[in-house]
Amino acid sequence: MTTTPSTPLAHGTPTLAAARLLPVEWSGDAPFPGRWTGGVSLVAGPLLLGTGVLLRLPFHFFFPDQLAARVEHPGLMAWAYGAFAAGTVLLWPALVTLASRIGRRSPGLALWGGILAALGLFARTFHAGVDHLAFQLADRQGAATATRFVGETYGAFHVFSALNLAITGGWLLLAVGAWRARVVGPVRALALAATAALPLGVLKGTTPLSVVAVAGLCLALVPLGVTVLRDGPAPRRATVLRWTATITATAMLMTLIGQVG
Repeated sequence: MTTTPSTPLAHGTPTLAAARLLPVEWSGDAPFPGRWTGGVSLVAGPLLLGTGVLLRLPFHFFFPDQLAARVEHPGLMAWAYGAFAAGTVLLWPALVTLASRIGRRSPGLALWGGILAALGLFARTFHAGVDHLAFQLADRQGAATATRFVGETYGAFHVFSALNLAITGGWLLLAVGAWRARVVGPVRALALAATAALPLGVLKGTTPLSVVAVAGLCLALVPLGVTVLRDGPAPRRATVLRWTATITATAMLMTLIGQVG
């Protein structure tokens, strides 16, 4: 028998049991991805980006020096680029949450700023994959070989080339929208706009401008994330523990399966 949307589910069904064990909110300004996902993303995404930028600060910006640093300090560079890539991925729920709040008063800026910034995150994720491949080449065949290969292919066309400017324009539109919609004040709006200066591309190291850009992102989004997390009742301790255990176990399982290929 087919269950219609208006037909109540019987007590004790798997759906209701799961809802009681792991309750999910579906309300507020951004029901998807939700208050907790959006709030954690607003806090963790910028901090991870900042961690990655600071860890590679001792090394020169250009790709030959980044590849040499990988050979000389493999663990440090793995953490630096891994943190930056993780922060990039974690920013997508933050963008949805931010755009939803901007959209109350400035829907046009929220729409186009959010779309462009999200497309830019796709470009950064693609570059992270290229970085990983280049590092594997440096590990196995040396920095000189990897540098020569990257230098010969650096300008090769790929479909993500068209998105390189999207993230710059996206952050600027979001900054204007956040100020006009009174999501943040003028100082934090300027800080958010500074994110547009974060270098984009393959094997980009850290410059003083990179530090300014991620500092601005943290100043703009981390306090907003705290506000989002506090904008509602706190969950029970048992609920937090169940969600933590579920997410941890799922992440470990996905990592093991991912390693298999």
